Amino acid sequence: MADHDGEGAAGLESVSGPVGGEVSAPAAIVPEDGGAPSGGRRPRWLVPVVVAVVVVVVVAGFVGWRVVESRRHDAALDSCSRAVKTLQDKTGPDRLAQYREAAGIKADQVKDASTVVAMARSVKNAEGIRQQTIQCKASMSMDDLNAAAGQAGKIDGKYAAMARAAKAVTASRDAKTLEDAKAALDTKKEEASRLLADSDGKVADNATRDGLQQAIDQAGQAKGDQAKAYRDAVGALQAAIDQVNASMQAKSQADQQAAAQAAQAQASQQAAQRSGSPQRKSAASSNRRKGYTQSRPTTGQHGGGGGGSAPSTQHSGGFNLQDYPNLWNQLQQGHEGPAIDNQGNCIADCYGWTGSN
Repeated sequence: MADHDGEGAAGLESVSGPVGGEVSAPAAIVPEDGGAPSGGRRPRWLVPVVVAVVVVVVVAGFVGWRVVESRRHDAALDSCSRAVKTLQDKTGPDRLAQYREAAGIKADQVKDASTVVAMARSVKNAEGIRQQTIQCKASMSMDDLNAAAGQAGKIDGKYAAMARAAKAVTASRDAKTLEDAKAALDTKKEEASRLLADSDGKVADNATRDGLQQAIDQAGQAKGDQAKAYRDAVGALQAAIDQVNASMQAKSQADQQAAAQAAQAQASQQAAQRSGSPQRKSAASSNRRKGYTQSRPTTGQHGGGGGGSAPSTQHSGGFNLQDYPNLWNQLQQGHEGPAIDNQGNCIADCYGWTGSN
């Protein structure tokens, strides 16, 4: 063993020691694949290539980041726009007008008063009924877009509750309106039926009663869930009722006028009977004139042969009128009525004469 160790040591010394006094160089490491030793110099093109690769990687990473950020921004903008559009659909001018109308409905106008309370609560929760001004712009940051979308969604929820409350209170009002319209039509039909019965024989034009009967028949055919149909039927009935009432009033006035004329005629007849008719007076006057006719004048000489005529005073009844000065004066004055002599006795036209002193 000792010999072998000595030989090995001697061999190592012979190999590792300097040969011919030269300085020994480090041992080259030869790769297993037989390539060039690792201790050789790098090529000059390697550094630029590495730098270029690094730049490309950095640029590619930045571009990729920008693309991702742009897509995220576009998504946020789209989400915000959709949220605002949904809110605008619930807060447009027409919808706001509907909310205001519903908010103005009173408890006595609905069948269910709780719907009015719910509507008032929804308006308060939304902080009033007004147009919303939330906007989404491309120039806004992604955080601002997300915040605007969140705000629009929150307000949209409040107006969605308001829309439900408005629908409920409006439906309750319409239900009561329909119920009231039906009741009003029933009342008006009863009124029309009573008038139709009471107006028989009391109208100036019976065609008005026929029109009223037709309106009653048509009102009985009103149906549906719209109050307008029942209101229209009430209007038609009222028009027919007004025509019948006007015809009744016209006949009443005509009857009163006829009665007044009849009463006036009767009063005039009675007055004429009490005072005597003009015809009877004329006949009596004519009879009196016939009873007291004078004879035609006679010719004769009076006093110095002067001609002339004088009325005869001889009455056709055989007595001389000059013997009765009172009667003569009555006849000369055109007296009408019984002829009275000087002694107060009736001698002509003595019908109904009772005597006088």
